[in-house]
Amino acid sequence: MTLKIHNTLTKKLEDFTPLVPGKVGMYVCGPTVYNRAHIGNARPVVVFDTLYRLLSRDHQVTYVKNITDIDDKIIKASQETGDSIQDITQRYTKFYQEDMAQLNALPPTLEPRATDHVDEMISMIKTLLSKGHAYVAEGHVLFETTSDETYGCLSNHPLEDMIAGARVEVAPYKKNPQDFVLWKPSKEGVPGWDSPWGRGRPGWHIECSAMGLKHLGKTFDIHGGGIDLSFPHHENEIAQSTCALGKGTFAHYWMHNGMLMVKGSKMSKSLGNFYTVQDLLAKANGETIRFAMLSSHYRQPLDWQDNTLPQAKAALDGLYTALEGFEGKGEDAQVDARVLEALEDDLNTPRAISRLHELAKEINKCDVLPEKKTLQKTLKASASLLGILQKDSQEWFQADAPSQGGPSALEIEELIDQRKRARANKDFAESDRIRDYLLDHKITLEDSATGTLWKRR
Repeated sequence: MTLKIHNTLTKKLEDFTPLVPGKVGMYVCGPTVYNRAHIGNARPVVVFDTLYRLLSRDHQVTYVKNITDIDDKIIKASQETGDSIQDITQRYTKFYQEDMAQLNALPPTLEPRATDHVDEMISMIKTLLSKGHAYVAEGHVLFETTSDETYGCLSNHPLEDMIAGARVEVAPYKKNPQDFVLWKPSKEGVPGWDSPWGRGRPGWHIECSAMGLKHLGKTFDIHGGGIDLSFPHHENEIAQSTCALGKGTFAHYWMHNGMLMVKGSKMSKSLGNFYTVQDLLAKANGETIRFAMLSSHYRQPLDWQDNTLPQAKAALDGLYTALEGFEGKGEDAQVDARVLEALEDDLNTPRAISRLHELAKEINKCDVLPEKKTLQKTLKASASLLGILQKDSQEWFQADAPSQGGPSALEIEELIDQRKRARANKDFAESDRIRDYLLDHKITLEDSATGTLWKRR
């Protein structure tokens, strides 16, 4: 089956055909590093990591995910905290990478930083000026949107509607209200670079165009990000890139994941429904968070509720139960055809997960050991495409539960030894007390002839 993806640019489900057979270039907008990543930032990471895993089966993938390390928000954070911009960006880049690794996200091939590509940005701006698509005004360089007859091709709305629906900076030096900044002057004490237009710094939109050109070439396969970036950020990327490089250049396929809501509302600190990845990692492990995000189709909004993580944990518990007794990673196993078919159908992760549960049921019913092992291998290999079932079953069930309190793994083992001695001394009241104490902390015991196995639930 050929991979089909919904191309936001054409509004159609299309067969994916790479520009170069066997190779794929993919660019995904990364974080602006001034604070901890929130769960809305994490959704595109999980989505496009899954796509990266899928594409890597049959292609050599160059996956570029940028770091925006110069931005007004970063400057503001520096002014408010007194920390240097370098300290802020290094700290939060490290936190971001650690948090995304907790979600089982693979490192991208390249993770370029905006500040390392200012020369490329200046070069692209010069090209836009020379072609009549930009103008200089009061130390700023602005892209003139009316010079691009295809402006709005991604959003597919009249220009007036796009302006009304987005926060557009109003400035007297603009020819048109929708024109956007390519370069702006830097005040004293604010980071800046020398340029033909004076000391200043790039606008946000030009950063991704320059980094995409530098690392993937004039034309590449896939550009991804959250739907909130489609306008104005991605619309402006397309305009400045195709006007500088020529029509038909830049990304061929555009993919956008839906918004992440919390209890039916847009995530907001003022509403008290704002969660960082760090907040969630205090409640559940990263694999559970990842599973929850993959349980909805990537193009649909995802509404995060109080029961989202418990439901995801229970579903993963069921899958890991089917892997009990299995050792290994299933490297030599074939991915289940129906799982692959679901993922190749515009990354339909809910349908793929449904098939994983069917495989788990087959495993639980199977009494023939060699056949059961084969099914377990298939389940493990298939789940790896979604970045889940990465642990062995015992490791999963015996991992210390984040922020749930109760005994640690070492303390549980000691309590099991105490219970064993109590039973040997026929002190069944003490034995029952220990079992009940563990049950109160969602720890179940399974006694067998070979010993006692425990699980967190």
